[in-house]
Amino acid sequence: MEVDEYRLHDGLGLAALVRRGEVSRDEVLAAACSAIEADNPRLAAVVRTRFERARAEGRQVDVDAPFAGVPTLTKDLLMAIGGEPLAFGSASLANWKAPADSILVARLREAGLAILGQTATPELGLMGITEPRAFPHPVNPWNPAHSPGGSSGGAAAAVAGGLVPLAMAGDGGGSIRIPASYCGLFGLKPSRGRVPQGPMHAEVWQGAVVEHALTRSVRDSAALLDAINGMDEGAPYPVRREQGYLAVLERPPEPLRVAVSMGDPLGDPLGTVLDPQVRQAVEQAARTLDSLGHHVEWVDPPVDGERLANAYLTLYLGHLTADLAWIARETGVALSRLDIEPSTRAIARLGHHLPVRDYELAKRDWNAAARAMGAFHRRYDMLLMPVAAAPPPRLGELYPAASQERLMSLLAIPGLPALALKAGMLKHLARDALARTPFTQLANLTGQPAMSLPLHVTPDGLPVGVQVIGAMGDERRLLALAAQVEAANPWAQHLPRPVEGR
Repeated sequence: MEVDEYRLHDGLGLAALVRRGEVSRDEVLAAACSAIEADNPRLAAVVRTRFERARAEGRQVDVDAPFAGVPTLTKDLLMAIGGEPLAFGSASLANWKAPADSILVARLREAGLAILGQTATPELGLMGITEPRAFPHPVNPWNPAHSPGGSSGGAAAAVAGGLVPLAMAGDGGGSIRIPASYCGLFGLKPSRGRVPQGPMHAEVWQGAVVEHALTRSVRDSAALLDAINGMDEGAPYPVRREQGYLAVLERPPEPLRVAVSMGDPLGDPLGTVLDPQVRQAVEQAARTLDSLGHHVEWVDPPVDGERLANAYLTLYLGHLTADLAWIARETGVALSRLDIEPSTRAIARLGHHLPVRDYELAKRDWNAAARAMGAFHRRYDMLLMPVAAAPPPRLGELYPAASQERLMSLLAIPGLPALALKAGMLKHLARDALARTPFTQLANLTGQPAMSLPLHVTPDGLPVGVQVIGAMGDERRLLALAAQVEAANPWAQHLPRPVEGR
């Protein structure tokens, strides 16, 4: 199989070729390895490879598995492969190896997927861009001067660049949907607890983080969810394993009641300015849904954006502090000597002085938002909103500047972090960190499923996704709607895009 032919197919398409005997699993993997070897030096999507181990594992897979012989990549964050490196995008974990496979990785193997390596992520998955100090920075295959987003930026670059048809990703505040939007891909964040995170974790970021994938096609995402969903032993949520996510794509959904919003309640408190291309993308998507027979109504979600952003960042600070303590314990390196980025250290210093009371109050704000959205979905089946406020940023545009890092270093002064928190630094952090992407954290805090649909390309040739949020547990109707829209607007014809200097 030639690389050009390999890139024409999604994951299920490749698996069908293998089952029919038109190509072998080894031929598919050889094409994927060739694609990675040829294009990753420019894309910088993959931080490490495991080609020979993947070939050996692939030969043990039942040819009738749904993704038999299909290549994929896992994220260099949370997705543990036993005995192999997992750096979380950080130099502080450069030599750390996972003790055992995560349940997710085990289920990927059962589904027949061949894991060829790991993709780039920002340090500890903390940013909406992927520019870690410890690894090369992935570029956006649509234009390499721009970012593929984060924290699953390496995964998005790998799929949009044609290295693999689907790549695993995680979403704690938009980290599947933002890269999907920036790279012209389909990205689904499932409901809280739908995908297991054991055995190393019960839940990550109090359940805000959910793992799934970035894909070229809706059907790959649905078939993958069939394969990986359901609680594992000891999981905190009683989410039983279910089937039928792929089957629901066979027919369009009944007419849905769709609320459409530019996200003003979320963006206005942070000073967000919506790019005209994003407005156009949302308006076009609303017209598309109307033409497909859905009832579309302009209405904002009933949430307090400032309160939501503060609640999100409060949990973010607390968890980062715990994460660094875990790294120090795992590596035997003192916390003060960990090889971490200045911005990571500064945020952790704030988190170290965060009162437990504020942490608990923030979690109660999550509940308030979830209850408000629950009531909202009694009237509306779906909420259509932007994913991000603007098209993909240029590389380096959103990473803290040297002057900002020097200011952050002042937080090493005893007593200053506590004073900074009392002076409202959390609000300043919210504006700096979330102003460009204030629309995605809502679904993480409420636990709802949400997806990014690649429905718009700017005159400059950059993709812009639109977000659709469903009621808690309503992945089936989200996927059915996505498949209906995909049939009307077949976005996969635009991929893969060649990486060219500009």
